[in-house]
Amino acid sequence: MIEETIFYSRLKQEIKKSRKSTNQIERELGYSRNALHNYKNGTEPSGNRLIEIAEYFHVSPKFLIGKTDFSSENSPVILFDQLSDIQKYEMLKLCHTWSENLIKNVQLPDR
Repeated sequence: MIEETIFYSRLKQEIKKSRKSTNQIERELGYSRNALHNYKNGTEPSGNRLIEIAEYFHVSPKFLIGKTDFSSENSPVILFDQLSDIQKYEMLKLCHTWSENLIKNVQLPDR
């Protein structure tokens, strides 16, 4: 029995999230029938196909092949980590001000 690859596992996850059938996605991408299902046997996609699939699902190719656990290259965690301490502090102040304003403007239902 062939062990499922990270690529195929993440591909299935993205297909499920899309709420489309595998065959529908294959048609939209212009692939032959069962092209995506055939990755179940452990083969990896070509570079071009990997990019096409990643772009279709709006995820990074690195995510699909297991090089990162973040589905997007622009993950908020990654972007936040790239900020300086001063920038992080400014962002914290903005979030605090935003949340205070939100709380002030929330209309609570009458009980």
